[in-house]
Amino acid sequence: MHSPIEDYALVSDLHTGALISRTGSVDWLCFPRFDSPSVFAALLGTEDHGRWLLAPEAEDAEVIERSYIDSTFALQTLWRTSTGEALVTDFMPVEDRRASLVRRVEGISGTVAMREEIQIRFGYGEILPWVSKARDNDGLMLLAMAGPDALMHRGNILHANDRQHEGTLTVTAGVVRDIELAWYPSHRKPPKLIEAGLCLQSTIAYWQDWASNYEPQGEYDDMVKRSLLVLRALTHEDTGGIVAAPTTSLPEHFGGERNWDYRFCWLRDAVLTLEAMMTHGYQDEAFEWRNWLLRAVAGDAEDFQIMYGLAGERSLPETILSHLPGYRDSLPVRIGNGAVRQYQADVVGEVMVALEKLRCLGVTEDHFSWPLQRALLGAAENHLHDKDNGIWEMRGDLKHFTHSRVMMWAAFDCAVRAIENHGLDGPLERWVALRDELHAEVMEHGYNEELNSFTQAYGETQLDAALLQLPQVGFLSYDDPRILGTVAALEEQLLTKQGLLLRYRTDESDDGLEPGEHPFLACSFWLVGQYARSGRIDDARSLMDQLVGYANELGLLSEEYDAEARTMVGNYPQAFSHLALVRAADAIHYAGGMRSSSLAAVGMTALERP
Repeated sequence: MHSPIEDYALVSDLHTGALISRTGSVDWLCFPRFDSPSVFAALLGTEDHGRWLLAPEAEDAEVIERSYIDSTFALQTLWRTSTGEALVTDFMPVEDRRASLVRRVEGISGTVAMREEIQIRFGYGEILPWVSKARDNDGLMLLAMAGPDALMHRGNILHANDRQHEGTLTVTAGVVRDIELAWYPSHRKPPKLIEAGLCLQSTIAYWQDWASNYEPQGEYDDMVKRSLLVLRALTHEDTGGIVAAPTTSLPEHFGGERNWDYRFCWLRDAVLTLEAMMTHGYQDEAFEWRNWLLRAVAGDAEDFQIMYGLAGERSLPETILSHLPGYRDSLPVRIGNGAVRQYQADVVGEVMVALEKLRCLGVTEDHFSWPLQRALLGAAENHLHDKDNGIWEMRGDLKHFTHSRVMMWAAFDCAVRAIENHGLDGPLERWVALRDELHAEVMEHGYNEELNSFTQAYGETQLDAALLQLPQVGFLSYDDPRILGTVAALEEQLLTKQGLLLRYRTDESDDGLEPGEHPFLACSFWLVGQYARSGRIDDARSLMDQLVGYANELGLLSEEYDAEARTMVGNYPQAFSHLALVRAADAIHYAGGMRSSSLAAVGMTALERP
């Protein structure tokens, strides 16, 4: 039986992340990177596909409290049994280039016997390793090896039982026991013993130091800070690449086929993450991402992709793992993502918008960055009239999606202002003409007079929540009658009875997949922002309170939410949801007239017209 998605906690070392259930089971972990094959895959299968359990033996054991140490990803779970209490602290050491997960057990009162069970399965649960015991100067180790991968377990004596290893340890008040599982290349020696206490202190210090740069600004401070921490946790320390989520194939609809691998870097997600970061003063992270972008897209601009691997890898072939039964029997389980080969006309616009905001913050272009942007604009011009797959990666017919055309407009709008406001070089008259041509085209073909609304695609009547992004890039103002008409139409056609906004109607779409999904949280956060920026501040706060209430006690959000069953759906934790939360909270804050910094004002308004 799978744990609900909201029962999982994330711990991260800025290279990969583990999902740990409320019951103390590590059900998902890929070593050494987010996109590496998993060593624990019970999340998408059964215990036999790999997991690591650490929990009290007693049948009456219960979790009294579970939380992160303040402003960190060090997870603490307080267990109580009839014989005592024990605290488990799970963390992944950061900044030491050690790929490991540490589980510290501390006796609080009485006596608590803890049970440990570990089933190591490399290759997404398919490969059973060779397991042996060894001893070095630091003590006994359990070693598991298969092909290029090896894991070392220290801190508790385990015994083989069929296809798993298990053991117990007992703690009393004041007693501390540390268990570590560390990955290493199988051709090297096992890592030396670490001082877990010092590693915990340095890990806490890292996260708290990073979070200390956040300046509190009002109503939703705790959720904004946690969301920024999530975005940092999903950013690879070395490359600067930002994964959309640390998981694959958590379904958008239980039992359905909308199951995708999100462990890659979508440019769209990354640039919106960049905006959230720089709005709150994290300029170093924004600069890191810009450098990642330049490396990833370097080459022929015609080869530009919508997504890349963590280090800028281009080949991300989509494969089905037929041996995994999926989360709650949702098939297929996929790795890789076929959308990498799609043409999504909005992405160049997303990139140009983010880089324009960096310029507004004073980041200067160099000999590489502006020529590369000019090349991307040239490629956009070459495909100016091409239909595309759209922001939602439709697998049906290509169309002229209104959102895509507006973002192409935004690309040339940013290019014009790069010349006019920042003194850069380029064919100003041509870019002005292209910008104005696109604006006129969208107004003629993307707006339906009878509906008093923009539509998902030219010549159609179906709506799309992505239309809420039109005022965000300055195409029209938030209170323009055509935008307000679009909002009214979205409320009528896409709001669920629980008040959440669908992306679009999958039962009326030819998106190439079977219909059925739950509301994307990001879309409802966009609606919060629209309400706030158009004077509906009470509606904005009401919806915002509802949405943040869907987060678990750790402040984590998934991609979607099933409000009827009151459970999270989709890949988790989801960068898109968290960055949309940050932008929504900012919109409410600014609507209240509390602009606390010029930096934040630039981040929110650089591309928004009055």
